[in-house]
Amino acid sequence: MTKVAVVILNWNGENLLKKFLPVLVKYSDREDTEIIVADNGSEDGSVAFVTENYSRVRVIALGENYGFAGGYNRALQQVEAGYYVLLNSDVEVTRGWLDPLVDFMDSHPEAGACMPKIKSYREKEKFEYAGAAGGFIDRFGYPFCRGRIFNAIEEDRGQYDTPMRVFWASGACMMVRADVYHEQRGLDPDFFAHMEEIDLCWRMQRSGHMVYALPASVLYHVGGASLNEANPRKTYLNFRNDLFLLFKNLPKDKLWKVLLVRLILDGVAALKFLAELQFRHHLAVWKAHVFFWRHLRMLREKRKQLSGLSDGPVYGVYKKNIVYRYYIKGIRAFSGLQEKDFI
Repeated sequence: MTKVAVVILNWNGENLLKKFLPVLVKYSDREDTEIIVADNGSEDGSVAFVTENYSRVRVIALGENYGFAGGYNRALQQVEAGYYVLLNSDVEVTRGWLDPLVDFMDSHPEAGACMPKIKSYREKEKFEYAGAAGGFIDRFGYPFCRGRIFNAIEEDRGQYDTPMRVFWASGACMMVRADVYHEQRGLDPDFFAHMEEIDLCWRMQRSGHMVYALPASVLYHVGGASLNEANPRKTYLNFRNDLFLLFKNLPKDKLWKVLLVRLILDGVAALKFLAELQFRHHLAVWKAHVFFWRHLRMLREKRKQLSGLSDGPVYGVYKKNIVYRYYIKGIRAFSGLQEKDFI
């Protein structure tokens, strides 16, 4: 059995594969490692490009677009390995990027998943939005990172170069134990895209597995290759999936209190979009809430399925309100948050 399977989920990403696959192949030259492109029903020349140019790269053709979560779940059912690496197609890896991740997982059996330091491909001195140096979440479900709070992205000056336990690992590049992935039934396909990796990491923590960020491994991420910030579809998925995330995983005694606060805060966000004349994003927030409330029966069933997991505290939760700290207190860097305010 292969020890490490690096799996790229591709959808119409021929240009990205041409740009980044050669570097991945060059810097992932380990005898125990297999590189796989799982194709989510692409209509471009992605599959032909890989099969014609990279004999050592395996292609799994899924036939249609199942989204990030559904695509990975279907692909990984066909992959036998000790560790999976979920890797975005718009990522440039660096020499030796795999070794720190594999070595750490080998020596830390309590770790269910880990991630590298993720920097911006376009501005290489900065962290990248989708993960930076490790993911956290506040008490109301707002995710942020070491190196990125909302849209404030820090320069990498080595300030977060220590390995650290975190709340979530980035879907741009996450190494996860294969048995843990399947134990958790993988990513939730109802998320389709965005925040499903946070949900998986929360479930892993509730099952007793830990999540780490390992800055000794570095890669560069383009970001927004499938959906960029200007797309209201991304706004919709972010708001909807955050509500999914909370409803599935919050302890019963906190669930409705947190949802009430989120209802208010999301309403404020919608009004902010309206004031900025971003009408489609304004509508996307309301559509996300309508979908959420109309699908409570489905979400109650998801909660029921997770009833055997721990409802105790999980590592990496910021006990304060990060929205208040960012917009009112003006905190723009992770280092401005106090350690005592984290679980």
